[in-house]
Amino acid sequence: MSEAAALLRTSKNRKLLFSAGFSWLFDAMDVGLVSFIAAALSVDWNLNAQQIGLLAAINSTGMAFGAAVSGSLADRYGRKAVLLWTLLLFSVASGLSALAPNLMVLAMLRFVAGFGLGGELPVASTLVSESVPVEVRGRAIVLLESFWAGGWILAALISYFFIPHFGWRMALVIGAIPAVYALFLRRAIEDSPRYKEQADRRRLRFGERVASLWSGPYQRATVTLWILWFTVVFSYYGMFLWLPTVMVLKGFTLVKSFQYVLIITLAQLPGYFTAAYLIERVGRKAVLGVYLLMTAICAIWFGNASTAGMLLAAGIFLSFFNLGAWGAMYAYTPELYPTSVRSTGVGFAAAFGRIGGIIGPYLVGLLIDNGTTINAVFVVFFVAIVIGALTVMLFGRETKGMDPDRA
Repeated sequence: MSEAAALLRTSKNRKLLFSAGFSWLFDAMDVGLVSFIAAALSVDWNLNAQQIGLLAAINSTGMAFGAAVSGSLADRYGRKAVLLWTLLLFSVASGLSALAPNLMVLAMLRFVAGFGLGGELPVASTLVSESVPVEVRGRAIVLLESFWAGGWILAALISYFFIPHFGWRMALVIGAIPAVYALFLRRAIEDSPRYKEQADRRRLRFGERVASLWSGPYQRATVTLWILWFTVVFSYYGMFLWLPTVMVLKGFTLVKSFQYVLIITLAQLPGYFTAAYLIERVGRKAVLGVYLLMTAICAIWFGNASTAGMLLAAGIFLSFFNLGAWGAMYAYTPELYPTSVRSTGVGFAAAFGRIGGIIGPYLVGLLIDNGTTINAVFVVFFVAIVIGALTVMLFGRETKGMDPDRA
């Protein structure tokens, strides 16, 4: 991976990647903690599957609004300012969640945390995409996405070592740490060169930016991205937020389920790194298509797994391919829009995807409460992922090596 080495050899690129990457890591830690805490809450507050699904859905609702609003604000006021404020917002809300006396208060705080988290992700990926050379742009974004795995691993470790001994509230207190990191990030990063180049130009109004996404040159890209994001986010949050609880439903103890999910999460790292290697070799569409189709196959395998060994093996491959596809999707999305509307385009695609993130976890809870088997639930995710893969393969445009401002 000589290109990756060259990318990291430049101190400016290295500083940007790691600075934005750690904010990404904290986002993932927060999402991961929600999945583990949901399993603990089902015992502590005697919640049923539908209530757990509702909690996850509310978190994703906040992420949908945050992605749309923050993506648009970043085109107006800059990537750096919006990145910092969203990081601070979700950190404070996550910490306050530890004080929630009941499900209603916890749900409201999770909405606010989700708003900040959902806003930060598309803005961070846009910032990095605009700040690195075209020839390593895709790889840089997939490496940025690899910090997500670090966040999930950290969440799994916190949950494994803290929740059984100190309770779920202490885990959420740890979720407030990124608020301190925002102070460092304020001085560590700056707006992208592409955004600065347009500082003297007239900023498009919100309505103009949204209309541009559906104009002739970008209409097909917008439709493709919205379908892709919906199916990927629907399946990811439906499957992965439920992993610890699904383990319990399959007969494992809460502590054992945390241990297994930690092992499964470790497989995300090689998934990201292989996708980062391939994305500049074979292109975005090929990586997305193959990784998504393999995710679909692994979803069926996981849903039908009956032994601990099969469950672990299926979960490892599911994690490997699904998160590799996520990295490719984040790399692909900013490349389809010019700088003037890029963050708005990424934010709206992510926001539409988060609707899938709202439906997915809630649907799982609804189906389980109505007696649907786990393997039947995972068939639903298989179908959704295949639709996403075929959409990008048939209608997506390859962006490897392209400059969206000159396309």
